[in-house]
Amino acid sequence: MILHRNLFLIMFLAVLHPGIKAQVYSSKLVDAKSGKGIPYATVEYGENRGVISNEEGRFSFLLKEGEQLPDSIYVSSMGYAKTGISPEQLQDSVVRITPKAIALSGVYLFDKELSVEEIIAKMKERLPQNINNQPVKQRYFLRQSVFGNVQKIDMGFEKSSIEELDKALVDSIADAIPKNSYHYTETLGDFLKTNKEYKVNVLKAAELYDKSDVNSIEDLGQRMEAIFRANVKPDSYLKIKSGLFSQKVQLDSLLQEVDDEAAETLEKEIQGDTITGLVDGQKSIFDEILSEIYYQEDSKLDLIPKTRKYEFQLAGYTDIDSVGVYVVDFLPKRGADFKGRLYINIEDFAVMRIDFENLKNLRNFRLLGIYYRETLYKGTMQFTKLQNDRYELKFMEFNFGRWFRMDRPLDVIEKNKNVKGRRKQNELRLNIDFQLANRNKWELVVFDNELITTSQFDDFTEDKSLDATYLPKYDPEFWNGYNIMEPNQAIREFSVGEETK
Repeated sequence: MILHRNLFLIMFLAVLHPGIKAQVYSSKLVDAKSGKGIPYATVEYGENRGVISNEEGRFSFLLKEGEQLPDSIYVSSMGYAKTGISPEQLQDSVVRITPKAIALSGVYLFDKELSVEEIIAKMKERLPQNINNQPVKQRYFLRQSVFGNVQKIDMGFEKSSIEELDKALVDSIADAIPKNSYHYTETLGDFLKTNKEYKVNVLKAAELYDKSDVNSIEDLGQRMEAIFRANVKPDSYLKIKSGLFSQKVQLDSLLQEVDDEAAETLEKEIQGDTITGLVDGQKSIFDEILSEIYYQEDSKLDLIPKTRKYEFQLAGYTDIDSVGVYVVDFLPKRGADFKGRLYINIEDFAVMRIDFENLKNLRNFRLLGIYYRETLYKGTMQFTKLQNDRYELKFMEFNFGRWFRMDRPLDVIEKNKNVKGRRKQNELRLNIDFQLANRNKWELVVFDNELITTSQFDDFTEDKSLDATYLPKYDPEFWNGYNIMEPNQAIREFSVGEETK
C-alpha cells in the first residue's frame, strides 16, 4: 500500500477541510538510550491542548489557521524527564527523550512520612471526593482493534444422505475459513455522560476489516447455514439441531449450572452482539470499558474492594502533570489475580495513573462441550483533574483476551414440504470442533473534558444516521483536518485483497 512519504517528518500541508486551513506536525518519541519508541506519552502544545503518542511513540497534531505554536512543546511520560522541545526540533523524524529513574525517599519533603498502608487507606478514603460526579462532555478518539485466530476447525464429518451436502463440500467450508482476522474501528466524537446515562455525538468513523473473516461462532454458523440452505432442493427445507446456528438449543437450560456472569458472557459469544448502529455500538463500548475502571463495582480489577488480597510496596516518587505522586506497586496474595503499579497524588491521594495485568486466567470453565477462558486483562488508565478539583479519565489502553471452544454434534435434517407426516428425507451428521482465540484492544484518548449542566445533557439529541466508512485498506488522508492518535504499523499496512472488496 502507499504511505505518505513524509509520515514521520513535520508536514506543512494544506488540509482539505471545508473552510479550514491547517498545519500538521508529526514526529516520533524515542528513548534516548535504547532508541525504542515511547508509547502513550503526553505531548502538550499549548494550554489545555495536547495529544497522546501511539504504542510505537508516533504522534501528530494540527493547528488551524490563526493558531500559533508556543515556544516550547512539552513531552511527559512515566520514567522520563519532562522535556521541552522547540518547534524546530519537530523537523527531525524522531525526538529523543532522556530516561529518568523514579526518585527515592528523601527527594520529596513531607509534613509526615506515611507508610504504604496509610497511603492506600487514604486513597480509598478520598475516592468519593476525587471521582467526578458532575455531567461532562468529552471530545474523544477511540480505536478498537480486534484480533481473531481460528486455532482449529474440524467439521467431524460422520455421514450424509443429502447428496448435495457431501464430505467434499463440508471440508471445503473448513478450508475456506481464514485462520487470522483483523478488525479496526476508529471513531472521533463527543461523549456526554452523567452518573446514570451516556450520549454520543459521532463526528467521523472508519472501519478496516476483511469482510470474509470469521470473528465469532455466530459468523461461522451464519456462513455454514447459508451454504447448507443453498445446496438443497427447492421444495425442501432444513432443520438444524445444534448450539451453533440460529435455531439454537435453549441457553437457559445449557447454562443452568454456570454462574450468571459466565452465562451472560458465553451467551454473547454464541449469539453474537445484537447491537446495531454506530452510535449504539459506541455507547456499548463505553459501557464495557468504563465499567472496568479500577474503582467501579463491576470491574474485574478487584483492587479496591479486595485490598487485603494484595501486597503494596512503595517504589518511590515521581511527578505527573507537574504534581508529585507516590509510586506504589501491588502484587497478589491470597489468590488475587493482578499485579501492577499505582501513581497516587501526594496532595489529595487521587489515582492519576494505574498500570495492571492479570497473572492467571480470570475465568475458566467447561460445560456440555463448551469451553471458555478469559486469558488476558491488561492495560493503563490515566486521569486528569477538572475545574471542580475532581478527576476524569484522560487516556485508557485496555486489552481483553478470550479463548473459546465448541465441541458439539450438528445434525442437519432435510424435510420436504410435499411429504406428509414427519417429512424427514435425509440427514447430515457432523461433530464440529471449533476453537477461536480473540483479543480486543481499546485505545481511548480524551482531548478535552468540559463540565456541563444536567439540562445541557438532557437537551442534546443523538444523531444515529451516521455510519462508519468502510475502508478495505488504510487511507492516510481519511483523518486529515482532525486530531487523532496516530495508527500503528499494522494499521498503516492493512489492506484487503481485491476479491474481498
